[in-house]
Amino acid sequence: MQKSVRYLDLDPRVERAIRQGLAGGWVNPHRVPDEAVLRRERNVHDEATLTRTAFGRDIEKILNLPAYSRYADKTQVFSLIKNDDISRRSLHVQLVSRIARNIGRILGLNTDLIEAIALGHDVGHTPFGHAGERFLGKLYRENTGRYFSHNVHSVRVLDRLFRRNIGLQTLDGILCHNGEFAQQQLKVGQMSGFETFDALVESCYADESVIESLRPSSLEGCVVRVSDMVAYLGKDRQDALEMGVLSTLGCFDAGVIGNSNAQIISNLTVDIINSSYGKDHIGMSGAVFEDLKRAKQQNYDLIYLNEGVISGAGNIVEEMFSDMYRALLKDCRKKNEGSPLFKHHVKNLVARSKTIAAADYLEEEPNQIVVDYMASMTDSYFIALFEHLFPHSKKRIIAKSYSHDL
Repeated sequence: MQKSVRYLDLDPRVERAIRQGLAGGWVNPHRVPDEAVLRRERNVHDEATLTRTAFGRDIEKILNLPAYSRYADKTQVFSLIKNDDISRRSLHVQLVSRIARNIGRILGLNTDLIEAIALGHDVGHTPFGHAGERFLGKLYRENTGRYFSHNVHSVRVLDRLFRRNIGLQTLDGILCHNGEFAQQQLKVGQMSGFETFDALVESCYADESVIESLRPSSLEGCVVRVSDMVAYLGKDRQDALEMGVLSTLGCFDAGVIGNSNAQIISNLTVDIINSSYGKDHIGMSGAVFEDLKRAKQQNYDLIYLNEGVISGAGNIVEEMFSDMYRALLKDCRKKNEGSPLFKHHVKNLVARSKTIAAADYLEEEPNQIVVDYMASMTDSYFIALFEHLFPHSKKRIIAKSYSHDL
């Protein structure tokens, strides 16, 4: 029988401190103030006003990018499923934002910075979720010796390809969101300026192990990082039930945080606040941290590893990634302007970025241009482009339709 898990409450001492802080106008000394924002360029139209805060501007910049719109057709966990109840990446970033802003509000942090990081943290993600990331990363590594990671590419999208003059604190939170919550306490790292940041980004391309050591330089970034896990742990289980991958949540074993999405979000939120209020780090109690580690492992064992992110089509999709990569790389090296690489990617990037010239962009290493293009694709665009490039190929992936079980 499934063990009953109660909902946690705020520690009375913490709750009392929170109420006193709210009544007295307490400001968290570790909060990133708007006036601390650092940008590559000092533009008048980027300055904060009464109606638009500094990091609120970052939010709006991110929301209006093509990369943000494409979240709507990018896999979160389950691919090739026509089911409007299954999470796409667009919903995931909203859930992360909601959970992180709720925690950040109580902790007295900058919720605009939190929202900017949360909404932008996956704009560099590939089609077909983490499986697609592995496929593209393997190809990039084989051809260049460099590493691809969606968090690093998210920074490239916002800071290099579209050049929206995003704040350093936002970019840092996005870069450092990726990684396991390997410690019970997540302490902030150091970030002195763009020179240090650029060197760190470059080191992520050169050495895969660097990504595992990344730490956000703000508590706001730390909150988003842990909220990313809070958002997906229970929601992925909910989607797995909808998909029939799981028949019950009884296969999970949680002592404190619970097994359902609602329990996990509520209990982790309360425990994080209990453990972090008034502190210079984001933490969890020992019991909840152990539960979190166990819950993540069970998700991998019962959902991610068994199901396969692409519903059994993994090998075919990986082969399709390889075929497309080689074809686009050939077009790029030959400067085949009739290729979709030029007609769709380069042309659209130049038009929408407004800050990048085609001649300058095409001077970049060809593999990087191909990676930029393929990472930007939605699931359905990838499938359509493959059929265009290889009309006689027998490799096909067909999404499960709405009427498959009728």
